[in-house]
Amino acid sequence: MSFNDNSRLDTSQVGSGGGRGGRGVAVGGGLGGIILLVVAGLLFGQDGIDMVTGGGQQQQQQGSITSVEEQDRELAERCQTGADADRYDDCRQIATVNSLNEFWGSYYPEATGERYQRPGVMLYEGVEQSGCGQASAAVGPFYCPADTSVYLDVGFFDQMRESFGASANALAQEYVMAHEVGHHIQNLQGNLGIAQQDPQGADSGAVRVELQADCYAGMWAHHASQPGGSVSLEPITKEQLADALNAAEAIGDDRIQETTQGRANPESFTHGSSAQRQAWFLTGYQTGDIKQCDTFRARNLDRPAGLQS
Repeated sequence: MSFNDNSRLDTSQVGSGGGRGGRGVAVGGGLGGIILLVVAGLLFGQDGIDMVTGGGQQQQQQGSITSVEEQDRELAERCQTGADADRYDDCRQIATVNSLNEFWGSYYPEATGERYQRPGVMLYEGVEQSGCGQASAAVGPFYCPADTSVYLDVGFFDQMRESFGASANALAQEYVMAHEVGHHIQNLQGNLGIAQQDPQGADSGAVRVELQADCYAGMWAHHASQPGGSVSLEPITKEQLADALNAAEAIGDDRIQETTQGRANPESFTHGSSAQRQAWFLTGYQTGDIKQCDTFRARNLDRPAGLQS
């Protein structure tokens, strides 16, 4: 989705790091050359869960406090409006985080009776330290429950295009962040640990965790373009929805395994098939209802009960 030009962005909800050096990242620009198999094994799915077993000890961030302050100041100067969000990948992620926090900040307390706590979000280039270990482009986007933060290398969107043939247009990029913030919602609900308890298989807890995060991303897309928000978005077009579904398809376990291994092995699935990921995103998008995203009680992950034909 495109943001309305006059939307005002709040960069305080996002941190920058990893030696960004105070330069902008234009849409379509970024890093390259990540090995497909490495990204395939980690894409969208470790989400910090498996990384926690490494101890989760936060290491000292390289660079001075002044340089971090300078990076944040540069980001605040460059990412001010919806027009900036439509021009730069990192500004788009800031606008998406603003929109996600606005949506979940209102919806989550009403739906659960619990207070919504914002996740930390770190946009970086190269390498960044997280509470779950080292973040890098090879790891892909992830959510770290140890420090309740999302980590995303802004060059990742080039890899979506180059290595997976996925769309990295506006809504597809926003879907990435919405999925990771979906894991934060699961963490608030106490559901995230199910992935560790049952980590592999077509019907596993890990797959159900990932599909629910896809459904939560769809919920945000359902509500995001409704009027009244401080960061407002244009209505979703059929083409933009197709972009998001293309991204979901490209990172299904079956699609990745067929690309890297020549065949799919459902016993090793950790995220769900391409069709499942599309179906659960669509369920959230069509219903906008968190009750329809209960993958843990779903009898048939291929056909969500709330999905409209």
